[in-house]
Amino acid sequence: MNKLFILGLMVSIFVGCVEKKDEKKEEVETATNEMVAQKDEASADVAFPIYDFDGFEPMLHKDDEKTYVVNFWATWCKPCIAEMPHFERINAEQKDNGVEVILVSLDMPHMWKKQLEPFVEKKDIQSRVVILDDPKQNDWIPKVYEEWGGGIPATLIYNKDKRTFYEHGFTYEELNNELHKFIN
Repeated sequence: MNKLFILGLMVSIFVGCVEKKDEKKEEVETATNEMVAQKDEASADVAFPIYDFDGFEPMLHKDDEKTYVVNFWATWCKPCIAEMPHFERINAEQKDNGVEVILVSLDMPHMWKKQLEPFVEKKDIQSRVVILDDPKQNDWIPKVYEEWGGGIPATLIYNKDKRTFYEHGFTYEELNNELHKFIN
């Protein structure tokens, strides 16, 4: 009788442990599903296109008659914000000369609606704004420019004949002077 009681107790404990293990597995799956849903929900109604690097990379290699000014920035980066009016001025002055300014936001997903969109609206940004959302920075940063350390602000100016990367902020005069090396 004693052996039967012990065997029954062991079976009860085993079954109880298996059930708890299954409950924990469901919680993890639910938590993962919620995180995925939250990310999808957060990006679904953002005003700007969101790219991983593979989707974004063609913007770095256009072979047409335009000159591209691709600025990597974020709303939390004070030097980026300080130079933003210079890119807007270049966009306004040079768009009829075949210059396209692309502002690549590196803001984090939780900032897109609360910081990025209000900033662009408040500053009346007219340049093209895109979001680069790819957590594999160590993979894509050297594809932008092999020696880029990842700091921002950073700017790539290129056309079909020339390409130069700048890992610093600009004054309007500096930006305009560099751009004229491409369009003259």
